[in-house]
Amino acid sequence: MNSSKYSTHLGLIGMAALWGASWPWGRVVAQAMQPLAAASLRFLLASAVLLLWLGRTGRMGRLRNLAGRQWLGLAAASAVGVLGYSLFFLLALKTVPAGKAAMVVALNPVLTMLFAVLLFRERINLPIFIGLGLAVGGALYALSGGHRGWAQVSAAGAGEWLLLGCAACWVGYTLLGRLVLASIDPLTTTAATASIGALLLLGASLVAEGPSAWAGLVHVRAEVWYSLVALALGATALAYAWYLKGVQELGAGAAAAYMSLVPLFGMLLSSLWLAEPVTASLLRGGGAAIAGMLLMNAGRMRMAQRPKRIAPGSARTG
Repeated sequence: MNSSKYSTHLGLIGMAALWGASWPWGRVVAQAMQPLAAASLRFLLASAVLLLWLGRTGRMGRLRNLAGRQWLGLAAASAVGVLGYSLFFLLALKTVPAGKAAMVVALNPVLTMLFAVLLFRERINLPIFIGLGLAVGGALYALSGGHRGWAQVSAAGAGEWLLLGCAACWVGYTLLGRLVLASIDPLTTTAATASIGALLLLGASLVAEGPSAWAGLVHVRAEVWYSLVALALGATALAYAWYLKGVQELGAGAAAAYMSLVPLFGMLLSSLWLAEPVTASLLRGGGAAIAGMLLMNAGRMRMAQRPKRIAPGSARTG
């Protein structure tokens, strides 16, 4: 492995660590700030960094050349993936331990794959099918605290249902992003959706939470501000940069495989930073979910490496 590929793999491990750390960081922020105000601050900071990055790479002009339909697609993606996801994320973390909440990451690729099969007729094979079942079963087992069925979660488990809202928003954002990315490059898409999302969150905060949510920020502890800045610059801007480099140099499938490390980092860092207990159900469910994601990625790689069949008579001669 050459040094460039080595640094790319290290960057993807860093990406998984930052996305795992976003759960304990988010837990700290959710306990001290109003959710919409906190989310709008996070994405205002992140969008500023992403727009600077866009300008440094000479691609700022692409924003000015976007058509009305493209802006509409970006706005829809922002409403689901930034406004919706951020609200569910911070509301859930008010009541659910961060390590347990990180298990929802296992549901993101599973639900995305299911809808991709239904909407875009993507093919699956046996390893992907088995991996889907393992990831879903493991994640729900961990989130429900070891219950055999999700329906057995009591009314006190409202936070866990909010986490399912996170997963649903991520799926919607990914599927909308697939349509948007057909005509816009990934960095421009991310910078635009983060900026639009920041404005949507700011407007929603001022309407729903009022100016008092912002006036109260002066009393927030320094630890909370550090966590918010880490969410914005680390888990949003820097992690995306490492992920984009991984996709560019290794391919989307290989880069996405590192997502399986996110719940592991989430549990570990939540235990270290927040002294959250790592229960047996969390370990069993998390292990099954991680195994399921790895199996899904192995199935994708097998399908990608399968040679395409050439129809009889289609080969050129002479």
